[in-house]
Amino acid sequence: MANRDIVERSLAAVWHPCTQMKHHERFPLVPVARASGAWLEDFEGHRFVDGVSSWWVNLFGHSHPAINAAIADQLGKLEHAMLAGFTHEPVVELSERLARLAPGRLGHAFYASDGASATEIAIKMACHYWANRGQPTKNRIVYLEGGYHGETLGALSVTDVPAFRDAYAGLLRQNLVTPFPARHVGSKEFQCENCAIEAAGALAKLLADKCDSIAAVIVEPMVQGASGMRMYHPLFLKRVRELATAHDALLIADEIMTGFGRTGTMFACEQAGVAPDLLCLSKGITGGYLPLSCVLSTDEVYGAFYDDSVARAFLHSHSYTGNPLACRAACAVLDLFEEGRVIEANRAKAARFDAIAAPLSKHAAVRDWRRLGMIWAFEVASHDPAFARRAFEIAMRHRALLRPIGTTVYFMPPYVADEEAFAVLVEAGTAIADELGQAA
Repeated sequence: MANRDIVERSLAAVWHPCTQMKHHERFPLVPVARASGAWLEDFEGHRFVDGVSSWWVNLFGHSHPAINAAIADQLGKLEHAMLAGFTHEPVVELSERLARLAPGRLGHAFYASDGASATEIAIKMACHYWANRGQPTKNRIVYLEGGYHGETLGALSVTDVPAFRDAYAGLLRQNLVTPFPARHVGSKEFQCENCAIEAAGALAKLLADKCDSIAAVIVEPMVQGASGMRMYHPLFLKRVRELATAHDALLIADEIMTGFGRTGTMFACEQAGVAPDLLCLSKGITGGYLPLSCVLSTDEVYGAFYDDSVARAFLHSHSYTGNPLACRAACAVLDLFEEGRVIEANRAKAARFDAIAAPLSKHAAVRDWRRLGMIWAFEVASHDPAFARRAFEIAMRHRALLRPIGTTVYFMPPYVADEEAFAVLVEAGTAIADELGQAA
């Protein structure tokens, strides 16, 4: 099959996500026929590096033999069974292993299919928790400026990215927003301790004023992804935990993107030495193979629902909760972490990649170069209104799949990427800065 044939059929039949379809009149879809490791390949044999881990999900590369084998083995045993009133080995094993890995004491796992669903579950759990404890007016959620937690209605109510939120504003519940720890709106300054102190002060005032109505605070620990890889000082996260505890609010940590080693520790919360009350996981949990998400809760939260009354139970559900194939894939991912000492290996690999990227970090059009774990990001000084689309096109010409956010270019490759693959990403980033950037 030729690339053109599959693209034309897709444009006629598929409504693609997060896309203005008319733009594909000029910027063609990229057909993918097969993939291996950090590389994708089209129908005509052209290869390109998956520089964004296929929307941040693919941790150990495409077509990984160990994950393939685990799913194939599970196919011969049990492909699916409802989890309401039933159970199975993969979901039990995964739940036990996640509880051992997670910060704090998060011993109860509730499953769904995607990150937005995990956010919905955490929000509902938090509000229902307080209602079960006799405080139904504690039903609002505090979220950060620039935060992104998904695109279902509950998740959008705690998301502060206008491109996703504005069209649906009339459908959303009004929650409470608090400042992001940065010097000014849109600042990408990394590790600003004074910013952390100032933002924590604003949160303290909000919680003190409205604690009777606040059920929880939700944050993306250490880095906001969809706002342009905005990174912040761990002191802020530490203060959020202290303030939430002091004002009887739950802490929801959205580690959908940051979890499973992406920020340099298994979970980003570890870098501040804190544990949330509810932990949202998805994306890399199955290595990019199958849809799965999870909310881990403390014993205290779980206990508030444990009762003879059905009305006090947590009744959220969907048909594919805890799917055995997805849970088995997730267990295979955890095996890879253990067997390969991946966190330690990634730290050494990131240092080598830093050396490859050093010339790009000094490019005249590059601003705010930053890295956290296996995330590299920078701004390109540019006035091009179509920057993201043009940068995507330039990167593809240089054999790299990159998906800029505004004028933020970021590299988030699979952990199996080697120096050759990362050099391709740096070459593409350099070409973007050369063609679209403006020197100071």
